[in-house]
Amino acid sequence: MSVTPFGDRLGAAFDRFGHLCVGIDPHAWLLDRWGLEDNAIGAREFGLRVIGAAHGRAGIVKPQVSFFERHGSAGFAALERVLAEARSAGILTIADAKRGDIGSTMEAYAEAWLRPGSPLEADAVTASPYLGVGSLASSLDYAAARGKGVFVLAATSNPEAARVQDARVTATGATVAGDVIDALTGWNAQQGGSRFGSAGVVIGATVALADFGIDIGAEQPTATLPVLAPGFGHQGADPRDTRRIFGNLTPGVIVSESRTILEAGPEGVADAIARRSEEVESHRG
Repeated sequence: MSVTPFGDRLGAAFDRFGHLCVGIDPHAWLLDRWGLEDNAIGAREFGLRVIGAAHGRAGIVKPQVSFFERHGSAGFAALERVLAEARSAGILTIADAKRGDIGSTMEAYAEAWLRPGSPLEADAVTASPYLGVGSLASSLDYAAARGKGVFVLAATSNPEAARVQDARVTATGATVAGDVIDALTGWNAQQGGSRFGSAGVVIGATVALADFGIDIGAEQPTATLPVLAPGFGHQGADPRDTRRIFGNLTPGVIVSESRTILEAGPEGVADAIARRSEEVESHRG
């Protein structure tokens, strides 16, 4: 049975709703601001309300798994409900789980997050490449066979990242971040046939990409590389600067925002999503 590649579904979400991705981060302080208890029930209600507000206004949401996981098995049950609600609403979900391992263990993570019918089924999952990008090959293949996506950490905005991510790979001279991008670009090219690849990278919007050896002037391949870009809003990046920050990567950039939208509270979050989505699209350049 044929499946629609994740890259095609991502492109359809871009075309219909734009490039905004709404983070679902039930911090304890946000739950309090929303009048919810800091427990699994509160996290579930928070997530469901965000899904309701995003419906018809944004095409992508990104639940931060850790904020559900901290409530144990009940938290995972809450996340399962949120993911199912998003799926029913036709909203793409990126599970921000940052999984990374080798062999059958990594395959099991892929099955948990990307298998159709899994309780934790998402449309894409974030992954860590620091056991080698090749260690993710089984997950990438698993995702492709099921119309799912994987976003691999490349250049993250935390201050500790540069020591590792701008280091040079002995074999090629590329930075670690650049090597990750090259590997995922190559993998997408092998799949062929889509406007956007089904494998993407995570690049922080507050990162000086040149410092990480990332060429934002390079011509994009046939399948544009999706870029999950946290750091907009509360962390300081402005959607008006998307083209300046990402250059030729801009067509695939997913503008991820959480706190600046969620701080609007349950009564204002829908308007905040609509307003921010309009701002994101009007400044893409």
